[in-house]
Amino acid sequence: MTDRLPHEKGFHISWDQMHRDARALAWRLDGKGPDDGAWKAVVGITRGGMVPAMIVARELDIRVVDTISVKSYNHQERAEAKVIKSPQQDMMGDGTGVLIVDDLVDTGKTLELVRQLYPKAHFATVYAKPLGRAMVETFITEVSQDTWIFFPWDMALQYVQPYRGVE
Repeated sequence: MTDRLPHEKGFHISWDQMHRDARALAWRLDGKGPDDGAWKAVVGITRGGMVPAMIVARELDIRVVDTISVKSYNHQERAEAKVIKSPQQDMMGDGTGVLIVDDLVDTGKTLELVRQLYPKAHFATVYAKPLGRAMVETFITEVSQDTWIFFPWDMALQYVQPYRGVE
C-alpha cells in the first residue's frame, strides 16, 4: 500500500446525497422536541450547517431559523474555534427546544464550544467522525477519522485520479 495524503481518502457528497441525508436527519428528529415533540428553532453552524439546517427546518416546518458562525479552520488547517456571530440571544436561552445543526462533526471542538454556550440544545449533524461523535445526539452517517469529506459547495466538476492510481 502506498502512503496517501489525508484528502486522498475522500468521501464525495453530491447535492442530491446531501439533500437525502439532511431529510433523513429531519425524519430522525421529527417528534423528538421538548414541546410535544416540536422544536422552537433551528440554528445552523455556518457555513457548512446552513444547507442541512434549511432542509431540516423545511421538513419539520420550523419557521425560526438562525445561525451561529464558528471559525475553526483556515482552509484545511485546524485552528482554535471561536464564535464570530451569535444567534438571537432571547430565542436561545440555554438552548432548550433548539436544534443546532452542522454538516459534520470532526474532532468535536466546534460543537464543544457551542455546547458550552447552549448546554440544553439538541446537537445534530449529517456526518460524524469517531472523535466528535459523542458531541452529537443525532447523526446520519459515520465515516472514519482519516476520511476527508468533499461537500458539494466546495467542489467543481473536474477529473479526479482513481483511488488506486492509473493503469
